[in-house]
Amino acid sequence: MSRAQPHRWLSLLILFLVHLSHTSHADVGSAAQYPPPYLPTACYGSDSSQFPSSNLFAAAGDGIWDNGASCGRQYLVRCISAARTGTCVPDKTIQIRIVDYAGSVNSQPSASATTMVLSQTAFGAIANSSAESINIEFQQV
Repeated sequence: MSRAQPHRWLSLLILFLVHLSHTSHADVGSAAQYPPPYLPTACYGSDSSQFPSSNLFAAAGDGIWDNGASCGRQYLVRCISAARTGTCVPDKTIQIRIVDYAGSVNSQPSASATTMVLSQTAFGAIANSSAESINIEFQQV
């Protein structure tokens, strides 16, 4: 092995590590689901126009609630794992809007203390709706 060879490998390793540090700006958390009624919400009260026509919305858990500043934020969300294999819809990412606070939703979430509580439509779009909770990757847009 020539003297230049170890430097080449070191350079490739550094490039790889730099690439890894710049490719992901997403966070990892958990999600549950909740059924209707969805009104009133902690963000917009009884205004039904707060819900996107797609019904892809969520209530923010304590970790992202930010004293209400999360109201209206939009996130890209995808299921990455669950207690049962085959729960996640492979390669499916949805865009949701925060409309409520998970600690004050009107109906019982399927699991507590999650990062987000997704509407039934949003949860079913990325996972088997019979699951209580899933692990998610999410990124604010």
